[in-house]
Amino acid sequence: MPITNSGWEFHIVRNSEQRRSSDGKKRTVGRYQVFHDGVKQTGVGLSGTVAETRGPGANKPAGNYRRVEEGRYPLFTQDGVKYVTIGYKDSESTSAKPKPGIELKETGQRSEILIHPGQGFLSSIGCINPCTSLPNAAEMIDYAPSRKRVIAIINDLKTYVGGTFPAKNGKRIPNAFVVIDGEPEFQG
Repeated sequence: MPITNSGWEFHIVRNSEQRRSSDGKKRTVGRYQVFHDGVKQTGVGLSGTVAETRGPGANKPAGNYRRVEEGRYPLFTQDGVKYVTIGYKDSESTSAKPKPGIELKETGQRSEILIHPGQGFLSSIGCINPCTSLPNAAEMIDYAPSRKRVIAIINDLKTYVGGTFPAKNGKRIPNAFVVIDGEPEFQG
């Protein structure tokens, strides 16, 4: 599903699944890029790698422990206990809560599908963890850089949307979407 070149788009192209040999856990790895009305953004943290849980993508049933399906999803400010878009803790401690995050909606029977910081092999049950690079299953996600990427994404989104950015969590972010392409399978 290509981007539409309209609005703020967080485009993910999934390329592979990795399996950790120590316990067999799998994650999906892809590349992300932020676009403003079809123009690729070059700021720090506005492109990189993402990790998601294993495939195949499935938006039903709820609680299926899979990545979301390919598609285009509107973004909302996250209003949770662990993650929020507005009012997250100014701390790089992995135990500080709430952490920064943005929510994808219209995900079928799935809920709480977020873009949020990752840590270790994967910090996700259907969510999206931005990071620098995951060349193989032995590479771990470093929390502090992942958190900085999520904050850069939120800040870019706020700047793009301007005065129409919601003042509260749990609200639709106008003209902002995640677009996901690819359904790779583990090869190995």
